[in-house]
Amino acid sequence: MTTATVSIPEEKRDILKVIASIEKSEIKDILSELIDEYIERHRETLELLSRPDWVDAIKKGKEEVEKGVKGKALGKLAD
Repeated sequence: MTTATVSIPEEKRDILKVIASIEKSEIKDILSELIDEYIERHRETLELLSRPDWVDAIKKGKEEVEKGVKGKALGKLAD
């Protein structure tokens, strides 16, 4: 496994040390768990962005919003 250096503000580092001590774990394990959770929360977004057709649809929708194009009412959308 490769390593990376991460700068953490001192107050957050100190809190992580306390939590790690209470949980009898290491800060690197806590950070690894947090990174896993972050990746999982963003997995669906990454999957959508890996599909060019969805990226195009998102861009088109964003452009329409910026131009003020009026959308459909929720009740008029197809299921």
